[in-house]
Amino acid sequence: MNSSQSTSTASPVAKAACHHDDARAVLERLRTAGHTAYFAGGCVRDLLLGREPKDWDVATDASPSRVRALFPNTQAVGAAFGVILVRHRGSVVEVATFRADAEYIDGRHPTGVRFTTAEEDARRRDFTINGLFLDPLRNAPLAEQVIDHVGGRADLAGRLIRAIGEPDARFNEDHLRMLRAVRFAARFDFTIEAQTASAIRAHAGQLIRISPERIADELRTMLTPATRGSAYRMLEELCLRALLFRFLELPAGDGRIDHEKSVFAALAPGENIGFGVALAAASIDHYLWHGPANADIRRFFERPVALKIVRALRQSLKISNDESEDLEGALIGLDPLLGTTPPRLAVVMRFLAEPTSRASRALLESGRVLGLLDAGRVQLLQEQLADLEKTEFAPIPFVTGDDLAKAGLTPGPIFKRILDTVYDAQLEQRVVTKEDALALALSVSRAY
Repeated sequence: MNSSQSTSTASPVAKAACHHDDARAVLERLRTAGHTAYFAGGCVRDLLLGREPKDWDVATDASPSRVRALFPNTQAVGAAFGVILVRHRGSVVEVATFRADAEYIDGRHPTGVRFTTAEEDARRRDFTINGLFLDPLRNAPLAEQVIDHVGGRADLAGRLIRAIGEPDARFNEDHLRMLRAVRFAARFDFTIEAQTASAIRAHAGQLIRISPERIADELRTMLTPATRGSAYRMLEELCLRALLFRFLELPAGDGRIDHEKSVFAALAPGENIGFGVALAAASIDHYLWHGPANADIRRFFERPVALKIVRALRQSLKISNDESEDLEGALIGLDPLLGTTPPRLAVVMRFLAEPTSRASRALLESGRVLGLLDAGRVQLLQEQLADLEKTEFAPIPFVTGDDLAKAGLTPGPIFKRILDTVYDAQLEQRVVTKEDALALALSVSRAY
């Protein structure tokens, strides 16, 4: 083994940068050494769609050990499955040996592989549009460089997502492919072919066998870009959405489904959004669609309900702490703004200073558009927020905890109440100097 090589049995890490010229150089080296080698999978698909590929994966008949012998700097991230990372110039090129998979027993990974031909390798892949190879060394137009064993070119032309071979078998092997079908269809504005869609519905219940983290990875990719509305509809149509929110406690209701009242669909149309607010909107839909017809959207902004939503999604998707905070903040940020009486100026300014205020405002606008919130009141609030954005809405506090300690007060829980009261007065310009603010703080402290 070359001293610069390393061996790992860990799962493949996130892909590093891979540039076309570097990947082509790796491919040429394999060919010069007498091996078959092609570009494979997503990069071929994207080229044919006129998109810039993000990765340039190479497939070859060279064994993993042969690949490592040909290149001085490699990492065996999946040697048992024929995958070697080749570090060449500024790129990390994934080189995979043509393979066929053994039996799948966990709904995600094969128990082993055997190395085989390009055609058999193509037939073990998920969808026809991902089963294409390309020979970049062939002196011919792009279309003639494509090697298609599975009908992928026709499905690209027909804008179809079709499972390779028998759809039931493909999804029974790897349940995550069901979400990948939705992701690809939404990303490219394709239709999922009828038999493939029917198989997804039949196997939808198996999705819960997949790790929450992998499911969340797919959802992050499909529910945050501007194309998310299409993915969201397909999740519902293919019986996948309810599984993702299975730990949310549903209220007693008529179980109606009203897509015309979808908070998610109305959320920041045409814009990318964060995963936290995407989950917030989808959770509200889940409750509204299964609850009583007169459900008040404002209850989902109350802290106890918001925390239940966060806990449920942490359980089903294992979302990160940052995403949990974004989800929680997007919901509860609206609670003080939508009470029975209009909020004080300090409340509105504090809201505007929150890192999740933009997400909360997107939910607010969705509620207004759908008629789920008082349109007149929301409009006035939105105008107030727009005006405040032009001001210094989050000034540095006149008084800090250190100031209170220097004034002789004993640190403790009382400090936060004093500081909040004084900062509200500062925001509302009832105190305009540090001296006035400190005097108010001392006055307030005497009340506790």
